[in-house]
Amino acid sequence: MKKLLVHMRTWIRLISLVAIAGLLIVGGVAFIYKPTYSVSLNGEFIGYTKDKSQLQSRINNYIENGDGENIAFVQVDNLPEYTLCLLKKDVETSDDEIFNVVKQSGKAYYKYFAIIDNNEEKLYVATLEEAEKAIAGLKEKNSKNKDDLTIKEKYEAEPKEIVTSEEVISKLYEKVEVKKKTIKSSSSGVYVATKGVNTGKKVAIAVNLIKPISGTVTSRFGSRWGSTHKGIDIGAPKGTGIKAAAAGTVILSAYGYNGGYGNYIVLDNGSGVQTLYGHCTSLNVKVGQKVSQGQIIATVGSTGRSTGNHLHFEIRVNGVVQNPQNYLY
Repeated sequence: MKKLLVHMRTWIRLISLVAIAGLLIVGGVAFIYKPTYSVSLNGEFIGYTKDKSQLQSRINNYIENGDGENIAFVQVDNLPEYTLCLLKKDVETSDDEIFNVVKQSGKAYYKYFAIIDNNEEKLYVATLEEAEKAIAGLKEKNSKNKDDLTIKEKYEAEPKEIVTSEEVISKLYEKVEVKKKTIKSSSSGVYVATKGVNTGKKVAIAVNLIKPISGTVTSRFGSRWGSTHKGIDIGAPKGTGIKAAAAGTVILSAYGYNGGYGNYIVLDNGSGVQTLYGHCTSLNVKVGQKVSQGQIIATVGSTGRSTGNHLHFEIRVNGVVQNPQNYLY
């Protein structure tokens, strides 16, 4: 029994010494080394990290979203591998270097929206909103190619030059060529673009004119809003009958915006005189029709570029616009 107690004491001392030695060794290792992860990519060592979860989360976010403008995602064929190890405390970890190596091994894919004109990619914008804004702007400006424009979402490895919607509108706008109307009638008159504006003295004419409607002159002939107002405006209720100021032949009777005139009529009154009646709500005569002085040819409205019901009345002599108040009102 006595020998057994002696052996037990010996073993206890031995175990205590081993435990103390173990603690000293662990303490020494912990003092000199720190637990970390060795990182390798494609079998090659690329650095150390103390927090593999944080580093991998950063890499995953880069793969899903990229780190630059218009990058949709990044294709990375192989992810890094982590091995737990002990690293001397004076050796720095290198998360940024590891991340850059992984980044360089990947291929970025860019997302953008192509503006396509007649099946050909023309320009590129960053968002669908910008693309829709650009096409809406071209349609608003009545660009000649407005019906040939489409949008296509693209993902490609090569970046494109990105422009704004305003640049798209500026570069892709195509002006619609408007042909001047030359409408022949059964009379000798032909309606053509005006040859000038007479802002001076009254020109004698061989045609006797009457007022096309009764009312108040709301806007006179001459300079207005930075341009020349080529006639006079006479305010009247909508639907008021408009009389032919002189007998003649209808050389133009047109519905639509018509350069701001709206629905309008032009009469050839003979001797080089033509009279124009704009912003009408309805037109009662057709091209080629002969009308008598005082005949109702249209009704007052507010079509075209107009802010209220009125008649816009013009007189032209040999293509030169005259001031109607030299003859009427």
